[in-house]
Amino acid sequence: MGTAEDAVSGHGERAPEANLGLLDATMIGMGAMIGAGIFVLTGLAAEIAGPAAILVFLLNGVVTAFTGLSYAELAASIPKSGGGYAFVREVFDDLPSFVMGWMLWFAYMIAGGLYALGFAPNFLELLHVYDVTPAPNQVGAIALPVIDAGVPAAVALAFVAVLFLVTLNALSTAASGSVETIFTLVKVGILVIFVAFGATSPMFATAEFQPLFPGGASPLSILPAMGLTFIAFEGYDLITTVTEEVENPRENIPKAIFVSLGVTVLVYLAVVGVAVGTLGAEGLAEAGEAGIAQAATQFMPTGLPIIQNGGAIIVFGAVFSTLTALNAVVIASSRVAFSMGREDQLLPSFGQLHHRYGTPFVAILASGVVMLGSVALPTQSAGNMSSLFFLLSFIVVNGSVIKLRRERPDMNRPYEMPYYPIPPILGIVLNLILTGVLVTYLLRTDVLALVLSVGWILLGVVAYGIYTRLGSSEETDEPDDATIPQ
Repeated sequence: MGTAEDAVSGHGERAPEANLGLLDATMIGMGAMIGAGIFVLTGLAAEIAGPAAILVFLLNGVVTAFTGLSYAELAASIPKSGGGYAFVREVFDDLPSFVMGWMLWFAYMIAGGLYALGFAPNFLELLHVYDVTPAPNQVGAIALPVIDAGVPAAVALAFVAVLFLVTLNALSTAASGSVETIFTLVKVGILVIFVAFGATSPMFATAEFQPLFPGGASPLSILPAMGLTFIAFEGYDLITTVTEEVENPRENIPKAIFVSLGVTVLVYLAVVGVAVGTLGAEGLAEAGEAGIAQAATQFMPTGLPIIQNGGAIIVFGAVFSTLTALNAVVIASSRVAFSMGREDQLLPSFGQLHHRYGTPFVAILASGVVMLGSVALPTQSAGNMSSLFFLLSFIVVNGSVIKLRRERPDMNRPYEMPYYPIPPILGIVLNLILTGVLVTYLLRTDVLALVLSVGWILLGVVAYGIYTRLGSSEETDEPDDATIPQ
């Protein structure tokens, strides 16, 4: 991935450098989608959908494909960094575009909390593999003598991970496109090893996928799991956050979206299929965020040189993936906030670069504060909230395609989706259905996530009203520059 410095500086003092090729752009999308989600969410999906967790990820890929077509057309037509917010800002008025940016910013920040919460148990599992600590579910709390209280070790680790990466990004972001490509190839390589050993193990040979739907439930019972895990496929939005850094973006961005999405769905199906087939849906559900890692320790060979336990490779992959995904959303969330500040939809300080570090310092710190707070949430609540806001954002993006086609029919569109307007309409309908299902599910099981989500939108609307009113007052009070003698 190109550096955040480069991306944000495109509208600052330094000129942007379009040095990311098609492979780099594709790896950015795959890196985000084949990241923490596959390690963190598989167990949670199995808890709701049982063996049908495989179908959950397949159907989410299909739903995502329709919105992917909209992203591809918009990215080719409006080659600006900022992801979905940049498109909506171009098409809609001030308030709708603000709400879009506000939701997308929140979705990335909460995703950061989710990835941090996924990192912690996998890191403990890695230590457990080498007998440094007990199993993750047996590690006690860390005592805080100052306040005479204890914090669960997983929460403390998640907090430290966020604090470290926010500080790192605030002082200097040095991830390059080549590094991101290497990271993604390493992650895919680790998962290929997982699938190869799992599919050939005796455990998989006796795999039982029946009953496909737990408790004799209907196929519709997997819809809540689809809503929860939808966040796993938000990577194509991340590709468009660095549009200005991609060579020939009008052609390469659509290709990168389609290739990354197709490969990601195949990888998910293989990994989830092996995980369910070896550890079983119930075992995966019990392991939760460490499901893939625990499945690996069941069938990977032991007694290997240096690494000793083959399962350690997969556990390391989980730790590595959650950290890189966390780093990616720190960058993405701060870029959305920076873009909003640059568009005068947040305080001007959000849209400025630090005079010394050259980073969007305020935007990163503000994003970090919300991420740090989100690690206190249950993992499932963080996943629910993030998925909800991505679903809402994607509805707006699909609407943007239709609005742009109507208002600017003669606009230069290097890529036009086939069978328009069916794909964006299907994208809107399917995302609305998943949103409705997820909200209904939250009302029954996770009211906290729903309340916090509604509260965030209301907070944004109130803040926007106050900010625009103050801005209008200042403009009224200021003398007309044209009348000031020079």
